[in-house]
Amino acid sequence: MNTVLFDLDGTLLPMDMKEFTDTYILLLKNRLETAGYDAKKIIAALWVGEKAVVQNDGLITNEECFWKAFENFMTDGNGKMESKVKRKLEKEIIKFYKDDFAVARYVTHPIDTVAECIDILKEKGYQLVVATNPVFPEIAVYERLGWAGLNPEDFSYITTYENSCFAKPNIEYYKFLLKMLDKDSEDCIMVGNDVHEDMVARNIGIDVFLIEGYVENQFNEDTFDIKKGNWNLFKEYISNLPNLN
Repeated sequence: MNTVLFDLDGTLLPMDMKEFTDTYILLLKNRLETAGYDAKKIIAALWVGEKAVVQNDGLITNEECFWKAFENFMTDGNGKMESKVKRKLEKEIIKFYKDDFAVARYVTHPIDTVAECIDILKEKGYQLVVATNPVFPEIAVYERLGWAGLNPEDFSYITTYENSCFAKPNIEYYKFLLKMLDKDSEDCIMVGNDVHEDMVARNIGIDVFLIEGYVENQFNEDTFDIKKGNWNLFKEYISNLPNLN
């Protein structure tokens, strides 16, 4: 094993997903209403777009898949939005991520041990990857990494909706990631807090570690045979890994 794949939300950045999502939507709603938009419809379109991304079959990027579904919803099934209207809305969303999104960091719970683990793995020569569910644009992913006290440059690859064609829990997401990294499954371990979305990686031979604290297990799947523990236990685990340098 020479590569560690990390989930972001609830893992590298500990958080209660419902609290974070509620805060995110409220902040976005306020931004859109202030700018004179129909916030209710746009937020509904966002959920439609995210659902489409989760079902993406790999023929187009998640970004393209998102906007295709989003625009279709916004135009009541007529396909594309007017280019001028779309560009204006895109600019407003970018402003949101630059100016307003950071408020949501106050419902996250970063811990120092995360950065300590990243440093240990880097010093030992392991390749590090942010394998977050790629339903967000790069700007939002990098922002949340900052909240966790991490630098995007610490990671060799970060999945975003711009560079991905599948999403969790689709096993094709992990196959695509292995291809992008030029790795075999036995080269990797997936570290995450979501049993359904992250631990599914073991179905193609990727080792897994379940980070406890904010575990998501919506289908009450059995985890008895999965390595697990909080960040302190994960730190102990990686401290015993061989040095690859």
